[in-house]
Amino acid sequence: MVFYCRCFSFDDDSRKIANESRTKPRSSISSNLAGKPNSLRVFTVAELKVATNNFRSSWKIGNGRYGSVYKGMVKSLEHPFDKIEVIVKHLKGVTKDHKDWLSEVRLLGVVDHPNLVKLVGYCAEENEREIMQLLLVYKYMPNRNVRDHLSTKSETPLSWEMRLKVAQDAACGLAYLHEGMDIQILFRYFNSSKLLLDDQ
Repeated sequence: MVFYCRCFSFDDDSRKIANESRTKPRSSISSNLAGKPNSLRVFTVAELKVATNNFRSSWKIGNGRYGSVYKGMVKSLEHPFDKIEVIVKHLKGVTKDHKDWLSEVRLLGVVDHPNLVKLVGYCAEENEREIMQLLLVYKYMPNRNVRDHLSTKSETPLSWEMRLKVAQDAACGLAYLHEGMDIQILFRYFNSSKLLLDDQ
């Protein structure tokens, strides 16, 4: 079990990141991220259109407060002839929240824990109308979220043993965010819909 993390941090460096993003123009977002040491991939909008079949509606797997989420396929860096399944979060109407997005990318780029969904990469690119396109690319989790399985309508209810395992894994992930890094990251809006089940 892993969970998707949207977070904020109590750390001098993260406050500096937020302040920088407030004062710098949108076109500098990518350059502001470029110097941060992490393993994130930088995608173009064109690449993510190919990955999601041009953001096809049948590939959409969810809508959120900040945008739409699509399933996609991107090339594996380790095995160039293979592809990996990802989810692409396409943020919509982002104007004033660049600072939050920038902080999230830079923080999650250095997060590495088996119980946290892996941020694969990002895209920050202006379109022809000079509107910034912000996208996040995460590793795909095939078995949906815990809330779906807890529903009385679910055809795949979780056993009590599995529910205990989910709670233990979630606690391990939260402990890592709170105490396992040089900075302290606090989770926003933690609930069962943020807990995703992998194929294990």
